[in-house]
Amino acid sequence: MLYHLDFRVEYSDSMSQQDLFAIWVEETDAALGAKKGGTVVDVWKCVGTRRVIAIVDVPTPDSLDQILFDLPIMKKMGQHVQVEVTSLRKYEDFAADMKTRLNS
Repeated sequence: MLYHLDFRVEYSDSMSQQDLFAIWVEETDAALGAKKGGTVVDVWKCVGTRRVIAIVDVPTPDSLDQILFDLPIMKKMGQHVQVEVTSLRKYEDFAADMKTRLNS
């Protein structure tokens, strides 16, 4: 199943920017490793913000939930990370469905 993930990262007053960067380095390593492994289809950092967008391919909603809980950034500062999750449908499947519905 494909999912669109929209991460928005904040950090507490007690955390320095360097501390945030150290955690983010762990997170980038994990994300790029998952991309090489095929779980992450692609991932982007939004310019000028602490926002990351990813498309992931996982078998079930349960597995996505488990993956999200295990991310380095979630383990270390999850209370400051908001993730919006949207299920995606392949457009080719949608197009075929529309054609079937039009012809029925």
